[in-house]
Amino acid sequence: MARKDILQAVKTALSSPERNFTESVDLAINLKNIDMGQPQNRIDEAVVLPSGLGKPVKIAVFASDELAIVAKEAGADMILPPEQIEILKKDKTKAKSIADEYDFILAEVQLMPSIGKNLGQVLGPRGKIPYPVPPNEDITPIIKKLRKTVKLKSRDKKTFHTMVGCKSMAPEEIAANIEAILRHIEAKLEGGAQNIRSIYVKTTMGPAEKVM
Repeated sequence: MARKDILQAVKTALSSPERNFTESVDLAINLKNIDMGQPQNRIDEAVVLPSGLGKPVKIAVFASDELAIVAKEAGADMILPPEQIEILKKDKTKAKSIADEYDFILAEVQLMPSIGKNLGQVLGPRGKIPYPVPPNEDITPIIKKLRKTVKLKSRDKKTFHTMVGCKSMAPEEIAANIEAILRHIEAKLEGGAQNIRSIYVKTTMGPAEKVM
């Protein structure tokens, strides 16, 4: 798909009336000729956006000792010590709140079995099972990368949505993000672009503009 076509759709979407808050810019992808009942056909990808999202991405980390210190210095928004796993197991409301509030969750690899056993039922359905951090791996670049990452998750639906930026961003930045997402989707689909029926871009309160 030509960059100019994506850019034109983005510019039109961004021309919607201003609101008293910064609107997000979202992409709707509609698929065709594919059986989404087959798990291998579903989209479940994390995509690093070249321009970022234009808004804070919140990250929580289950960690102790040195990793907790490094994660905090790297800008993690919340550090959850190991004892919090048992506390959150008993307080499902708080566990759900954390899962809903934070975009990504990381955890020391040795804590993963306990997190899965005690919090899997809360985190799993929300797509927030933590990314494991192996021993001796520097968590700083991981956090930096996640700040510019979005999740694409179709489940068993042919239509799914993802955020691609904010209205405060330049059209060219949003267009670059859309291109990155489409490359990932086309690479995942068996028929590539032939499995895409249509794509629309819109701001939170604005009308949808057809990209293809």
